[in-house]
Amino acid sequence: MPEIIDATPLQKMTAPKSIAFFGASNNPASMGTTQLRCLLKMGYQGKVFPIHPRETMVQGLQAYKDVADLPEVPDLAVLILPTKVVIDILDKCGRLGIKKAVVVSGGFLEVGGEGKTLQEELKETAKRHGIRFLGPNCLGLVNTHEKLNTTFFPCDCDPGFIGMVSQSGSFVTQIFTYLKRYGLGFSTAFSVGNEANLDLVDCLEHLSRDPETKVITLYIEAIRRGREFIEAARSITQTKPIVAYYVGGSEAGRQAGLSHTGAMAGPDPLYEGIFRQAGVIRAATIEELFDFAWVLGASPLPQGDNMIILTHSGGPGAACADACGREGLKLPELPLDLKKALSKYVPHTGSLRNPVDVTFSKNPMEYFRDMPQLILNNPMVDGLLIYFLLPGFMAEQALEVMGVPQEEIKEKVGEFIDQQAGGVARMMKNSPKPVLGFSFMERDELPIQVVQKQGLPVLPSPERAARAMKALFLYKKLKAKNNFSQEAA
Repeated sequence: MPEIIDATPLQKMTAPKSIAFFGASNNPASMGTTQLRCLLKMGYQGKVFPIHPRETMVQGLQAYKDVADLPEVPDLAVLILPTKVVIDILDKCGRLGIKKAVVVSGGFLEVGGEGKTLQEELKETAKRHGIRFLGPNCLGLVNTHEKLNTTFFPCDCDPGFIGMVSQSGSFVTQIFTYLKRYGLGFSTAFSVGNEANLDLVDCLEHLSRDPETKVITLYIEAIRRGREFIEAARSITQTKPIVAYYVGGSEAGRQAGLSHTGAMAGPDPLYEGIFRQAGVIRAATIEELFDFAWVLGASPLPQGDNMIILTHSGGPGAACADACGREGLKLPELPLDLKKALSKYVPHTGSLRNPVDVTFSKNPMEYFRDMPQLILNNPMVDGLLIYFLLPGFMAEQALEVMGVPQEEIKEKVGEFIDQQAGGVARMMKNSPKPVLGFSFMERDELPIQVVQKQGLPVLPSPERAARAMKALFLYKKLKAKNNFSQEAA
């Protein structure tokens, strides 16, 4: 792990060389067993020491009856145990010299009454031994670059650039497959639970130093350290964008958070103000949370808000224009020189207004390469939104007409799409101005896969593409505003 994050209290937790694992057994129905299996399936390369009072082997690993019997002091302890024994076990870990822990077990502050008292005892025990821990009532963390997964869901997405801090226990795990669908993945993701020791701010500060994290996402039910959050976020957003999804603004959301992690949420306008002061971009939906993270981590920032829409279908282009208007993005008329340059590609049935509507092109590379280059090279243009329709059947038809044998067509189509779509994506990706695609094609269709593999975001609808472009422009403004405020101070 790079030296740059060695000083954070989460460093050894996110890159441990050895783990003491409590709660796993040879019972496949056990939650602890499931989490140990997920750790091993991820390909974790460090040492794992299962602790079990009766079993001598657990999931093919040598087990130990007591943490005091371990041959070395592990970097991390993972506790998935009944609430009543957690404090005693954490105390034993502390006496051995373990300084980092993940307390998965629930039954603390979130249940109130005796649980609140137990959480205070847990905090005191950790403090006595100098232990920093995530939880309780959490799933721990995932670091895809270290092949570390302490959760109960397998994580098979590729190492990515999206950092995550979630106050919902299992939310992180349910996003694994969602991100994989778009060719994305987490860098490091934290499930913080009740935040009895390490909290949202600690995780933010760690991710700000993590070179694998390009953008930070937050699932928030309550901010417990408001002042520290604002100070940390304002500093971080000068170099990394932060996107937040807040669920406690309504009465229903507040009650859900209280029973979920014991979080005391605040009114929506309060959090809106906190995010604005901190330079944090707020997402209105979970889809937006990761749409925004995707484009902020993969795209350059626009210098202004003059956008051009390029489409070969009027309906999606008009929908994108309407969405841009609702988001406050400008759709200016094309300059005369750009109109003249594009006119040789646009038939009389199309339009040289904005959106630029080609309607039909005999040569797809004119639409996907030549026209975007002309648009992006114009100094008036700040960003491009382009409709992607690259159906494989058109390539198949062309090859059939050319007389290519049927048994060779599938392979040739794949080669054609890989070459053409890949080249297009690389050209757009290398532009100093943001290019966002939008398409109704499925995420598993080859053209979209190829384009996304090259790092060009293609959103599933024109509305989502417009809102994502607005997020890029908003981050540009927030960054400049906060930088000015800091310089003035």
